[in-house]
Amino acid sequence: MFSALTTLHPRQLAAQVLNFALILSTAFMLWKGLSVAADSPSPIVVVLSESMEPAFWRGDLLFLWNRGRDTKIGEVVVYNVKGKDIPIVHRVVRRFGGGDKPLRLLTKGDNNSADDTELYARGQDYLDRARDVIGSVKGYIPFVGYVTILLSEHPWLKTMMLGLMGAMVVLQRE
Repeated sequence: MFSALTTLHPRQLAAQVLNFALILSTAFMLWKGLSVAADSPSPIVVVLSESMEPAFWRGDLLFLWNRGRDTKIGEVVVYNVKGKDIPIVHRVVRRFGGGDKPLRLLTKGDNNSADDTELYARGQDYLDRARDVIGSVKGYIPFVGYVTILLSEHPWLKTMMLGLMGAMVVLQRE
């Protein structure tokens, strides 16, 4: 496999490396474009737990929209908790305020018996819609995100996959 690298002329090798960099930068630009269009720092998320079954299953890929700030009861939102890095996908069960007052939300997983007050940051009883919510779920693709879960649970698989993709791009002949 690496013997093919030694047969490449420096110009061909540079072209392949630039091709790989072009693919990475295109993916990054698409992500940032989606972020701007959806007004969300993370416009696509993967469901990581069973708390929203049967509406969403572990591994479902969710598409978020954060342009409409008037969240209704029953709407599924994705939010971050202060001090935790994992987005949580749950349904709005109560709302307070709105209009002139800041909109505050209480959420709960469909498969959970209690609301999310135990998940919120210490001293926080509700989510602040403007500050805590990443977006509302507008669509999904079932189980496509399971690849992400596998890659995060098995880091060696991520390394192997990235190495294989990089080698394929570099060794590809035109």
